[in-house]
Amino acid sequence: MRKEELIGNAMTAMKNAYAPYSKFTVGAALLGASGKVYFGCNVENASYGATTCAERTAFCSAVAHGEKDFCSIAIVGGKGGRVEKYCPPCGICRQIISEFCKKDFKIYLYNGVEIKTYTLEELLPESFDLR
Repeated sequence: MRKEELIGNAMTAMKNAYAPYSKFTVGAALLGASGKVYFGCNVENASYGATTCAERTAFCSAVAHGEKDFCSIAIVGGKGGRVEKYCPPCGICRQIISEFCKKDFKIYLYNGVEIKTYTLEELLPESFDLR
């Protein structure tokens, strides 16, 4: 799957975000090794610590469906559903990604105009793992 298609899927997922507090909606599209795409969106909670990020939602959905090998993820986000800046994964999400993915795993970010491509190693050097 082309990165542009994965970005389109992330844009679709972002429309389902539940962000009544921050109004900052995020969508993620995770490409499994099987070729299946898993969608994720942020789900906020009045108890902010219970909020779940789009990336983690996508990984949890994939694992719940039996997928544990992944190729890439696209992430988009913005205030009021407007994608105007890059929306990189937070630290917790980077750690979750490292749990399942190799250092060369591709992370696509979109600012409404251009796509930037990173590897997990670039966004999380010297990651903590048990391997």
